Amino acid sequence: MKSGKKSLAERIVYSAIEETRQGAEMVDPLEVLNKAVENVKPRLEVKSRRVGGATYQVPMEVPAARQLALAMRWIVGYAQGRKNVSMLKALAYELKDAAANQGNAVKKRDDTHKMAQANRAFAHFRF
Repeated sequence: MKSGKKSLAERIVYSAIEETRQGAEMVDPLEVLNKAVENVKPRLEVKSRRVGGATYQVPMEVPAARQLALAMRWIVGYAQGRKNVSMLKALAYELKDAAANQGNAVKKRDDTHKMAQANRAFAHFRF
């Protein structure tokens, strides 16, 4: 939502959810939305911890509320990044891609997990 235009944002989101039905018969649009968000949710992320003058990237589990917030933020952000396409179509494409476990938002989740795996040696700094 930009500049408080809630009704326009609602219209775009609901239309994009309906648009995901196009091209496939008997597909529940809400199922596509749920699957897309579920595929994009990060399980781990890194947080900076300062220990003894050094800063370490410590892998942490992500709380459920933050998982949902990050997933939706990434889906909308990458939909906005698609150029030469209306927001409605871009959001629909991003949802379809995420439901199929591909696309930019899923790549972002994978990169976040790779970063956490690379820094798992610092997991003992969790507190």
